[in-house]
Amino acid sequence: MRKFETLILLSPELASDGRDQVVNMLKEVIEREGGNVEEVDSWGMRDLAYPVRKQMRGFYVRLVYTGPNALVAELERNIRIAYESIYKFLTVRLEDEVAEAAKDGEVA
Repeated sequence: MRKFETLILLSPELASDGRDQVVNMLKEVIEREGGNVEEVDSWGMRDLAYPVRKQMRGFYVRLVYTGPNALVAELERNIRIAYESIYKFLTVRLEDEVAEAAKDGEVA
């Protein structure tokens, strides 16, 4: 299983209940596809560097999860199809913890 991080930019007009609903649905997709959500981090409302869909503010949420590579494709497909309140998203694969430990000299 690989470790991934997805950063999501939500509409500033979305109420807190709506944000929670979107995050819960994304967590369900991750778990349905064989993944495990490790961390959900709400960064809150932030100013944007440039307008996105004519908005200068957005609500950021960061998801950290583990799962197979196919999980990312399915999650991003669901984001594109189902959620118009998600303005932008970015998914990156995080370093494996074993590789990080080897760099630090902890693994013999």
